[in-house]
Amino acid sequence: MIVPPPSNAIPGDCATHNTHIQMIADHGRIAWQKSTGYGQRSRVGAQIGRYKRVIGPPLRGRNTESQTTETLIAIEALNRMTDLGRAAYERVI
Repeated sequence: MIVPPPSNAIPGDCATHNTHIQMIADHGRIAWQKSTGYGQRSRVGAQIGRYKRVIGPPLRGRNTESQTTETLIAIEALNRMTDLGRAAYERVI
């Protein structure tokens, strides 16, 4: 998991942390987010939220094998719904 350094961060002992601070200083925060894949975390969270809203949060299977099968079927159904397309929204003024 990548945590963005605060805007007032200063270099310290951690080389990775220093690299992130320097990259943000050189290229900007948006370029840093794109190069590190920081936005992927929010996309995963949105996908999990979509799964829970459409399928429901609880698993009904009692053992691990049943739960795995149930999850795979639910994901396949959700992917099919996504492939059908999303509604086109139009702003009305």
